[in-house]
Amino acid sequence: MKYPPFCDIIVISFNSLDEQEIIKISNGIYIYLKRKLFEYMTQTGKQDYKIFQPMPSPIDKIQNRYRWRMIIKGNMNDDINKILNDCLKKFYKKNIKTTKMSIDVNPNSMV
Repeated sequence: MKYPPFCDIIVISFNSLDEQEIIKISNGIYIYLKRKLFEYMTQTGKQDYKIFQPMPSPIDKIQNRYRWRMIIKGNMNDDINKILNDCLKKFYKKNIKTTKMSIDVNPNSMV
């Protein structure tokens, strides 16, 4: 089943005041990461990563902010860390005011 401690679970969380914006941004990040992970797996010959499409969090709205998340399963290493950091940098360079993104590796809670 590939759950910790045999692999890592990476949760990418989004929250926004605008529901349409969070859907657009989370799907864009999904496409970007899917492509980057595919390139990484092709270069290294590893097929260890599974990325799940973004979807609303179990509690999808708190204090008028919509919450979505995306999950990646695989073993965290320096290369994957660099891919995720580059993704965060690109996201925050766009200077989007109403949507925030965070990445958590092996979170204590998935809610």
